[in-house]
Amino acid sequence: MNLQQDIAGIARETILVLAALFPIVNPLGSAAIFINMAGPLDPKLHELVSRKIAIYSFFLLMVSMIWGAEVLSFFGISIYAVQIGGGLVVTIAGWSLLNQANDTQASTATDPEGALDKAFYPYTLPLTVGPGSISVAITLGAHLTESLGHGTFLAPEVLIPALIGVVSICVIIYTCYRYGRSAERLLGKTGTTVVMRLSSFILLCIGIQIVSTGVRTYLELLRGH
Repeated sequence: MNLQQDIAGIARETILVLAALFPIVNPLGSAAIFINMAGPLDPKLHELVSRKIAIYSFFLLMVSMIWGAEVLSFFGISIYAVQIGGGLVVTIAGWSLLNQANDTQASTATDPEGALDKAFYPYTLPLTVGPGSISVAITLGAHLTESLGHGTFLAPEVLIPALIGVVSICVIIYTCYRYGRSAERLLGKTGTTVVMRLSSFILLCIGIQIVSTGVRTYLELLRGH
């Protein structure tokens, strides 16, 4: 009976991790923006950059879950500071992309070294795994240890759903980024422009939402004092 309860708990928490991370990571929208930012890439280079982004995303999310709260505490950084600062970065990126000329991608030549150098910043952070995703991952790490009744995140009952959930998200990220060009050809120039503009606007709104959440948290903290 205990084994069945453990399996049910792991399955429930795995679904929770997926449901919490997928909307904020938004791999479909992020892939459209990545395609526009990266410009034309050689297919092998495109695959390599996509794989690097997925790997970097995995480590960012897992580190945030396991040690995120401790790292912030060590440097004296509050979660609302991460939300406000990171949200501003996301907002600026969304605004820049929203106002980007339609022919920018066609006129942009991307060299292999430049594309690989950008795999972590800005393609992974903050485009794919931004401050919103990091704050959600930190919250999930605290929730999993409490919900499953373990004092450490490294307990198998806690680590397994976290790993399965994050790996699943990263597989989706890789798939969306890797085959984004095929989707672009399928949508055509007009459809791609529409998706890119909508994704940029959503990114802008996400940034504003993250900033407002951080400001609200900070104001509530001040009222509490």
